Amino acid sequence: MEIARSMRVVAREEVARDVVALGLESVDGSRMPPWAPGAHIELAGPDGLRRQYSLCGEPVGDRWQVAVLRANQGRGGSQWVHESLVPGATVEVRGPRNHFELVEAEEYLLVAGGIGITPILAMARVLAARGASWQVAYGGRSRATMAFVDELAAIAGERLTLWPEEEAGLIDLAAVLGEPRAGRAIYVCGPEPLIAAVEQAAQGRGETVHSERFSATVDRAGDAFEVQIASTGQVVTVPAGGDLIDALQEAGVGVEFSCREGTCGTCETGVLGGVPEHRDAVLSEEERAANDVMMPCVSRCLEGPLVLDL
Repeated sequence: MEIARSMRVVAREEVARDVVALGLESVDGSRMPPWAPGAHIELAGPDGLRRQYSLCGEPVGDRWQVAVLRANQGRGGSQWVHESLVPGATVEVRGPRNHFELVEAEEYLLVAGGIGITPILAMARVLAARGASWQVAYGGRSRATMAFVDELAAIAGERLTLWPEEEAGLIDLAAVLGEPRAGRAIYVCGPEPLIAAVEQAAQGRGETVHSERFSATVDRAGDAFEVQIASTGQVVTVPAGGDLIDALQEAGVGVEFSCREGTCGTCETGVLGGVPEHRDAVLSEEERAANDVMMPCVSRCLEGPLVLDL
């Protein structure tokens, strides 16, 4: 089971309209483990609330940094962060986890929309330090709502293209993508329409697209199916329209989970038999095709019974 750390808010700064950046340090003063760009941590709030936020500071050091957008129409996590996580407050933290890792590539294109800049900023910092070939495009509603613009500009220089919507409209993906460049890795994080547009525009170009979504389209419709627990042989039935994670919990089979939306990767479970129906927003197409892991919080079964490595 993943270690939970008690951390203290030691810095807080408003880095854009409705966006606060928090600096977190271990309560016991221990040095934090290093992390790689694309990693996120989970903050535990009251009444079982758990939310995941991308790390955006320096990958090595005694402090972790996240930036959180207040989502007034959200589920309460961002309001809790904005209202309660002030300097001196303590919070339980798990992670880091990473499902958005930088792969080796000949060159990189980074595309960020809104608060999606958080993992992209960390990637830009590392790529610049490596002397890699890279470009970054960053869009938002307005300059006032776009966090870390000055910091990103200092890192990227002429590699950066800014697209404040109120000044220039939506990101011109045709211009940003340019001619197809085999061997280029494209990383995109932001609202679902932006990610979907980048994925569609990049089809058939010989480039790889890596994305991180803030939410998945959770579809729980489906027929009943069975799963078998490899360690005990126990068979668990998931009813039509029911959640696999709930069925496992009710059967006394413990699986750690958090978001229940297929976005955080906490519940990732090995698959030893059968074919899952993947409905998460974490696994890549290659990982889905391998069918050796699944996210039971949202995913179901195509060919069963599923044999789970539990």
